[in-house]
Amino acid sequence: MKGGEAIIKALIEQGADTVFGYPGGQVLPLYDMIYNSDLNHVLVRHEQSASHAADGFARASGKVGVCIATSGPGATNLVTGIATAYMDSSPVVAITGQVPTHLIGNDAFQEVDMLGIAMPITKHSFQPKNSTDIPAIINSSFEIAKSGRPGPVVIDVPKNVQEQDLDEDISNLDNFSKLSFNTPGYNPTIKGNPRQVKKASKIIAKSSKPIILAGGGVIISEASKELKEFSELIQAPVTTTLLGKGSFPEDSDAYLGMLGMHGRKVANLSLDESDCLIAIGCRFSDRTTGNIADFARNSKVIHIDIDPAEIGKNVEVDVPIVGDAKNILNSLITNIKSLNLKKINENSTEWYNDTLMFKKSCIPRVTYNETPLKPQQVIKEISNALDNDSIITTDVGQHQMWAAHFFNTMKPRKFISSGGLGTMGFGFPSAIGAKVAMPKNDVLAVTGDGGFLMVCQDLATVKDYDIPIIICLFNNRKLGMVYQWQNLFYENRLSHTDLGQTPDFLKLSESFGVNAERITKVGETEKAIKAAKKDGEAILLDIVIDKDEELPMVPPGCGITDILGEYKIENDITGISGGHSDTNDTIANKKDGD
Repeated sequence: MKGGEAIIKALIEQGADTVFGYPGGQVLPLYDMIYNSDLNHVLVRHEQSASHAADGFARASGKVGVCIATSGPGATNLVTGIATAYMDSSPVVAITGQVPTHLIGNDAFQEVDMLGIAMPITKHSFQPKNSTDIPAIINSSFEIAKSGRPGPVVIDVPKNVQEQDLDEDISNLDNFSKLSFNTPGYNPTIKGNPRQVKKASKIIAKSSKPIILAGGGVIISEASKELKEFSELIQAPVTTTLLGKGSFPEDSDAYLGMLGMHGRKVANLSLDESDCLIAIGCRFSDRTTGNIADFARNSKVIHIDIDPAEIGKNVEVDVPIVGDAKNILNSLITNIKSLNLKKINENSTEWYNDTLMFKKSCIPRVTYNETPLKPQQVIKEISNALDNDSIITTDVGQHQMWAAHFFNTMKPRKFISSGGLGTMGFGFPSAIGAKVAMPKNDVLAVTGDGGFLMVCQDLATVKDYDIPIIICLFNNRKLGMVYQWQNLFYENRLSHTDLGQTPDFLKLSESFGVNAERITKVGETEKAIKAAKKDGEAILLDIVIDKDEELPMVPPGCGITDILGEYKIENDITGISGGHSDTNDTIANKKDGD
């Protein structure tokens, strides 16, 4: 057995029977061995799409996604996708080719130091110098990628190692499952410290205004059931980060929406009023907290996270608990049930009910009967056309935030987006990966014209492999989010955010053999999606939206209550109940410094 054959065998034994890749000179031996193998290889049209597709595959399925590229530019084209997976804690194994071992360090043709490049954006990297090490390295890469806080691993395989025979004792093994590479010091903490759990339970029991902030870690640890039970037990409303969408059913009265710079008003103001913040599986990014000095000013902060490096990094914490979210939530539930539940509920009932009333006064309008189409209306129609098992992926920009606000996600792993890195071009290829992973689920990509143009060549992939995804392209011929910032903060100096000459997206899509339809009227989006689902083929919907529709937002450097602009309200319910401050009820047109 040769090194390349060992890679294929080890991948299949790990359950990774599908990979996304693009061949090249330094992976020719591996690709020659893939030719007659049982590995399902999806040929993308750009390596960046391979890494995003592997990421989408991982997030939709909970399994490890795998991508392959050659050395040099092939490997560096994977880097954006690897960094995206790293920032969002997604388990991806990236296999790259490398020049033969005797040429490493000689600046050989298509040689780059992939281990050095990958170091700050991976959990670990390997470069086997002997083919016999490959099975153990593959096994350890999968374990590292999916355990603890998940993340990407790079395996940089020199060309001669792919062609080299394994030692006979390894080559003759029926399976490689017992082989692993020694990774000293890597031992993620799963169980929370019992004393910290008890301390947190007592603070929660005394709290009269508790609130829960759920991040992507809740989804990764499969703790949604426990989160719901915990919220109901302590009568605490729930807000989420962008990556936490789907961790809590969004049709629940207790759900306040997303928090942060582009968060919902009810979420931002409620957290500001709370006296106990329980943050679970989130890293308190700047887009979530706003100005740290103004964040959770009145709260005791309990931070639960499996990565100790994240606790106390951005927000000062009163009770840190390191461990798996599911494990710790179960411990908290058990501890709190042993306390005086009647007293706990008496403390928080008024706050909980007031918050729900406040939420009702902030329900944004989503129904519009006008053209150009309002993005809120488009997202509403997308929601109407999909069921709770459908998966939606997004690119990055205004359309991403509209989807986050107006698409109610009921289950985990059904809303997939680039959060930490904010990668334009992520939405479409990640939908390809999600559909390959979950073929029975409807998959829809929400993307902008700017981001889609970065990866549109992979319409060929969709056609060649008959991947029936629905692409909803929000077409405003602008780089919408940057355009909005220039309008608000740079005195309308619109520097290079008008996309100018863009293609006819219908002709572009049809040139790849993919169906396309232009949407300009209310009701057409929902009708087209339902028809596409029934048809079972890929389609691109070119949806012409109002270029001047803007998102409410918190200006950079401000606290999360300093909201600029507001959505029109669906129901005319005036006044704010309970302890919520009304000073931020109408902050329309407030600008940074005003």
